[in-house]
Amino acid sequence: MLPPHAPSPNATVIRTGRRNAVAGMSCSVFLIAVGILGVAGTVLVSTGNQQGESTAGGYVGLIVMLALGALGVFFLIPIWKGRRIMVSIDHTGLWFHNGTAQNVISWHTLAGVGLYWSEFGRRSKLYSLELCPNGPIDRDDPVLWGLVRDEEPPHPTLPRLRYRLPLTAATYRPVVAAVQQYVPQLWLGESQRESGHIGVPDRKGHLKRTRSRTY
Repeated sequence: MLPPHAPSPNATVIRTGRRNAVAGMSCSVFLIAVGILGVAGTVLVSTGNQQGESTAGGYVGLIVMLALGALGVFFLIPIWKGRRIMVSIDHTGLWFHNGTAQNVISWHTLAGVGLYWSEFGRRSKLYSLELCPNGPIDRDDPVLWGLVRDEEPPHPTLPRLRYRLPLTAATYRPVVAAVQQYVPQLWLGESQRESGHIGVPDRKGHLKRTRSRTY
């Protein structure tokens, strides 16, 4: 039986992109502000209007400030694009909306769902919802491909490919609560992973595999 084309009206909706954007944009704006100060400092040095003599340490400091500003711009673009990402959870499955289109990971295609978390700095943590399939999945689905990870499975009987939904401290609780509400039998619990466990999707492989593929 094919899943419906949209979540049910009473689905639990978590706007993960909006919540992530608030925190991410604050950090990016700070880095950009540092970069602007670096630009101002560079202008003063180049025109000879700086206070005191220029030193090697001062030049290094300006370069670092400019690099941080560029990093802020680099992070701001994907954060802004991802502000419309949201997740809807109902009796059918977990619906992922990437900002322009959506698809569903149906419960009947999963063998288990769990939560991973890892340390991020001294006071922060990164979370991810791990959706382990009970069979093959389309790793190049137009909507879901960015969630696919190829790693050692949490259990030897499970396939390597699975979906990983990155979450934050503000979004993981409602997502976990909704999963436990609809499919408590699939819940695998939570476990700590190594730092940086979120990883990145296989962009190069995806582009290579889909170069001649049409949907």
